[in-house]
Amino acid sequence: MYHSTMSVFSKINSVSHLSGSIRTFPKDFQVDEIPVFEPSGQGEHVFLHIKKTGENTDWVAGQLAKIAGVTRRDVSYAGMKDRNAVTTQWFSVWMPGREGPDWQDLSDSVEIIEESRHDRKLKRGTLKGNHFKLTIRNFVGDEEELKASVNRIVEQGVPNYFGEQRFGRTSADQDVGYNVLSAEQWFKGEFKVKNRQKRSIYLSAARSWIFNHLLSERVKEGTWNQAVQGDVFMLEGTKSIFTEAVNDEIISRVIKQEIHPTGVLWGKGNLLSQDGIAELESSIANRFETLCNGLEKHDLKQERRALRLRVSDMRYTVEQQDVVCLNFSLPLGTYATTVLAEIGDFQNG
Repeated sequence: MYHSTMSVFSKINSVSHLSGSIRTFPKDFQVDEIPVFEPSGQGEHVFLHIKKTGENTDWVAGQLAKIAGVTRRDVSYAGMKDRNAVTTQWFSVWMPGREGPDWQDLSDSVEIIEESRHDRKLKRGTLKGNHFKLTIRNFVGDEEELKASVNRIVEQGVPNYFGEQRFGRTSADQDVGYNVLSAEQWFKGEFKVKNRQKRSIYLSAARSWIFNHLLSERVKEGTWNQAVQGDVFMLEGTKSIFTEAVNDEIISRVIKQEIHPTGVLWGKGNLLSQDGIAELESSIANRFETLCNGLEKHDLKQERRALRLRVSDMRYTVEQQDVVCLNFSLPLGTYATTVLAEIGDFQNG
């Protein structure tokens, strides 16, 4: 039996009477990439806008490579997408001097929406974000409470937690995901990790686990969306950070969601935060000393992540008495499940 790792972290909406089922069918979880650019129509790289249902992104990339007769490394994409979902995303296939093949041999679960050309490959992270359309079935609760939750999220945002998929499965008798436990055992020297992908997964899980606990403390304090003396701030929609004494202008910009307070992504280097914020971040690091030491040993450098996630274009519709549809957009590197968690208790169907 497994349960959610997210249950160990504080929520701003801790008392909700809303519940329901998500992902009952792949079509209930729809994700559409918001690209940074459109392909130019010319170049060595075939760009494919693909709709996939119930398939893994990397598996689709492998199928494209096979049909095109190229190596797997000649196929790229901007971001991974959920498997148990209907998603649209762009892929690029490096085919200099060659026409694109007939893609008819692709699985019925993979559809080519558009084919074009571009002069550069599609690199990981080349995305503005993703738009989500989520269907909640067996919905239980009052529509007025749902409306109030959606309005609050639009006005205030939500805590920018890393999603539970970072941490791996968690058994009923423990609160730590498999990936975090594996990272800790690896850092202690209990086993070696030679596979590059697994190394990356364990490092990301460890770092995200520490960040989520820090954010959880800020949520408990009620300061996750407030300017506190000693904070490091991030400009909305960018990775640009700055420090400045808290004043009326800073407070106003935080309220307007133009800037956000940040938390440390642990690694080598000195904390940029100061005063009580630095003390809090240091205390969280001390709580997870093995993970922090392991991240430093593997040469990860300290970074910052916004504590708050701004949710765009959010709205809801009641499709039937017990079926609700949510629409919203999120920036790259953030999670729809963190938005759902602040509305109600929604379990996979």
